[in-house]
Amino acid sequence: MDHGGSNPETRQGIPLNRARSLGSSFRRSSFNSSCDQPPLTDHDAESESVSEAGDIGDRALYSNRFSDSERFSLSLDRALENGAIAPIPENPFVQSYGFLGRESATVNTPASLVPPQAEEIVSTLANCPIDHSEDTKQESKRKFSRLLEYVTCLVHLAVFGILGVLTRYGLQKLFGPENANVTNNETILYPDLPSNMVGSFLMGWWGVVFKGDISGISDYLAIGLTTGYLGSLTTFSGWNQKMLDLSVDGRWLFAILGFFIGLFLVAYSIIFGIETAKGFRWIMKRKNITCSWCLKVDSYERDLAAMVGFSLMLILLWSFSGSLLERDFSSEAAELWVGCLVGPVGVWARWFLARLNGRGVGRKGRWKWVPIGTLMANVLAACVMAALATVKKAVKTEKVETVASGVQLGLLGCLSTVSTFIAEFNAMRLSEQPWRAYAYAALTMAISFALGVLIYSIPVWTQGLNE
Repeated sequence: MDHGGSNPETRQGIPLNRARSLGSSFRRSSFNSSCDQPPLTDHDAESESVSEAGDIGDRALYSNRFSDSERFSLSLDRALENGAIAPIPENPFVQSYGFLGRESATVNTPASLVPPQAEEIVSTLANCPIDHSEDTKQESKRKFSRLLEYVTCLVHLAVFGILGVLTRYGLQKLFGPENANVTNNETILYPDLPSNMVGSFLMGWWGVVFKGDISGISDYLAIGLTTGYLGSLTTFSGWNQKMLDLSVDGRWLFAILGFFIGLFLVAYSIIFGIETAKGFRWIMKRKNITCSWCLKVDSYERDLAAMVGFSLMLILLWSFSGSLLERDFSSEAAELWVGCLVGPVGVWARWFLARLNGRGVGRKGRWKWVPIGTLMANVLAACVMAALATVKKAVKTEKVETVASGVQLGLLGCLSTVSTFIAEFNAMRLSEQPWRAYAYAALTMAISFALGVLIYSIPVWTQGLNE
């Protein structure tokens, strides 16, 4: 269903920074051609796009996005503004994820003056309304040093990461045995399932449909909401650990079904999120509702104010979590405090690892369709989570239990993510090679679970730690 109109003036274009990232493969292809290297193919461009659908880490920052190696994109933008390149009809799959999907493969398009390898890039750019405030934003970013840019982004990630930890903890309690009694540790409905579903649903809103609009207000806000909040609200390591707990108790069928049903639920959560967000955007267009009233962070002063404001929020959040502490350090409040204290470290580590997405493996960059950064973050968090679970069973003291549980809740819960994982899964599913989505999911789950069995299950069985 097409909720948008066919009038190019009323269509919602994606932001220029998304289009420039789409142009990276075309620029590298041109560079390779000039150096007598084999150029990138459309297959390579799609592989890179699906791998970067969830997160690209610090490569999204202005200082990295507009480096000397990417100045070609600026000349391409100006060529478009001057009408030097012929437009190509709009494609919804390019707008959402930056590549042509299976459903669009049979659409007939008129001849273009652009090489076929760059058609996706030009098609996306041609339908973007020219935002002349972008030049003003670029000038202000030049005044914002690289160090301040990183500090501002890290502070945003820390604040939204802590909020994600608190939300996840609240959803665990709300749907757990103490209240709604929907989730528990004995069934395939593991305690983090509600937060993973909610985070995946919101990823469809903030990370796919409205990400361009949020980036237009503030790039840091977009990164904070998707990588910081949704990445910390959801957790893959907690999901994997609960399946390991079931397998240790001999409930192997429950463990296997937990992965399958869990994947099904989060996959349809992001689909439902995307569809409802598109419907909401359609209503906004019908009612002529715009975001022109939103205060854009597009100047040096506003960037600085945002950094100071979020720094104060970070201090307040840490103070609030510290106020929950009681004299007894072994309480759940102490566990939550430890989680909020170390949570930002997990968010930062995952954000830096995300820069590996779309780069491939080895010098030749093989397997570019695999989001290496997200895969490493999820597997690493799952392994450390399993190791701490083993320590908790071996050293049965209240303080060890509190600290280990707090690290699992905060650091490892924020290091791993389901929202980014499922955004990448959904992008692969809509690509011309949908099998990659299921291969990626199977690879992530199989490696994490197998290593978890070695780190957690085998010691528990052999040492009798479960007695």
